[in-house]
Amino acid sequence: QVQLVESGGGLVQAGGSLRLSCAASGRTFSTYAMGWFRQPPGKEREFVAAIRRLDGITYYTDSVKGRFTISRDNAKNTVFLHMNSLKPEDTGVYYCAASRGELDYRRVRDLKEYDYWGQGTQVTVSS
Repeated sequence: QVQLVESGGGLVQAGGSLRLSCAASGRTFSTYAMGWFRQPPGKEREFVAAIRRLDGITYYTDSVKGRFTISRDNAKNTVFLHMNSLKPEDTGVYYCAASRGELDYRRVRDLKEYDYWGQGTQVTVSS
């Protein structure tokens, strides 16, 4: 029903910035809450950020607060992740995800709350 395609990943030096984009194919993008997850090499996928569907309320994991910003453009069916002051520990594959239900502070971290996933985009931060 929904296809998600991430872009914008790449290699960047520590302290640099990247903007990730996630384009959705569906016509009902505004009905989905959206999230970003990442998977460092050799580790499990972890929550990064999420944004609710209409009111724009956002959630972040503690390690990225003040450095990353999630936003969405419902008219363009796109969600963004602006990443600043990147650190080597930010390295990993970043995934965009969509939830048919609304999210709250208890549900945003749970991978099982998301119904659709992109293929991921690699982010590598060098020292």
